Amino acid sequence: MDGLLVENEMLLWTGTPPGSEQLELKQQVLDRSTDSTIKNRAVMGVSAPSITPFFPEQGTGNGAAVLIAPGGAYERLAFDKEGIDIARWFNSIGVAAFVLKYRLPAEGHRNSHCVPLQDAQRALRLIRSNAERWSLHPDKIGCIGFSAGGHLTATLGTRYTEPVYAPMDEVDLIDARPNFLILGYPAIVPGNTEAKPNFAPLHRYPGDQQVDANTPPAFLFHAHDDWVSSEHSIRFYSALKQAGVEAELHIFRAGGHGFGIRGAEGAVAMWTNLCEEWLQATGITPGRMSLTHEQQPL
Repeated sequence: MDGLLVENEMLLWTGTPPGSEQLELKQQVLDRSTDSTIKNRAVMGVSAPSITPFFPEQGTGNGAAVLIAPGGAYERLAFDKEGIDIARWFNSIGVAAFVLKYRLPAEGHRNSHCVPLQDAQRALRLIRSNAERWSLHPDKIGCIGFSAGGHLTATLGTRYTEPVYAPMDEVDLIDARPNFLILGYPAIVPGNTEAKPNFAPLHRYPGDQQVDANTPPAFLFHAHDDWVSSEHSIRFYSALKQAGVEAELHIFRAGGHGFGIRGAEGAVAMWTNLCEEWLQATGITPGRMSLTHEQQPL
């Protein structure tokens, strides 16, 4: 499949993205669906990185927004399960969402370790530059990521000033710091991973070693039985706590890896409720109006 993945996809860059010059790369979309009513696509061959906007129903938005980085071991992007599904949930709580289709480090781009970060910085800046147009609060724009996308989220939250590309236009003069981070079963450090090209960002940007007092507040969740050890989340949380950054961590007994929303069963399915509560407690989203005694349902 060539070209745009969905109708309202917005390309991040005017012209060729930095580091992808003279690269001939054809987008591939692998449909892994087992149910014809539920899409489960994996995207590879990304040469035209983009964001796909999802907005709450008219009159229900609260001005907050989130950039979504799907996972996929930096080899592919779980575009539906860890992208569109997540966007629709955020819309249900009044938050605008933007699914990021970012370039992958093992596909021939120059300076492959930083192309995901280039795209994430540019995407955050692009969203913030359109805040007035999209009725967003420019100081309530965060990032959520899953697995490798969780690593990218942590990297954006700690390396938002990293000069990984030369400014191309006025958008690149805008602050790329997210106002909050949400990390789902992230890979934070390389651990025992081999030095394969797709793991280059993990080796270059071990997330727990980059945290400082200016790192945005973070919400993390992981399963104890995940093959990507919950130690990754623990290490990032510990670094946040040491730096004095507001943070919340949940480790669930079971859930495995890559559950997102559609695969979350049992207690791990509570992560969305806990995340919504955290967003309210930190002032990113407004709290729900409590009912008076007379208004309580019978």
